[in-house]
Amino acid sequence: MILRIVVDVIQAYIVLLFARLILSWFPMSPWSPWAKVVGALARVTDPVLTPIRRILPPLRVGGAAIDLSPIVLFFALEVVLSILQVR
Repeated sequence: MILRIVVDVIQAYIVLLFARLILSWFPMSPWSPWAKVVGALARVTDPVLTPIRRILPPLRVGGAAIDLSPIVLFFALEVVLSILQVR
């Protein structure tokens, strides 16, 4: 029972992380309703992403930078899920 709740919470977090990742690709006015959604998603995901960003800085590609921390977090969460679901 508790294991199922933990798995469900991790899966919900993955959905929130994916939503934040997709929404970060679009420019937004700070006064739009979507800005509040992105802000709420940032408050939920940043506490986990920030330590990863300290260890793994963005990858510089020309004038742009690619943040690899969500990829690392997706991978880590999937590993945790696979370990939890085996038991």
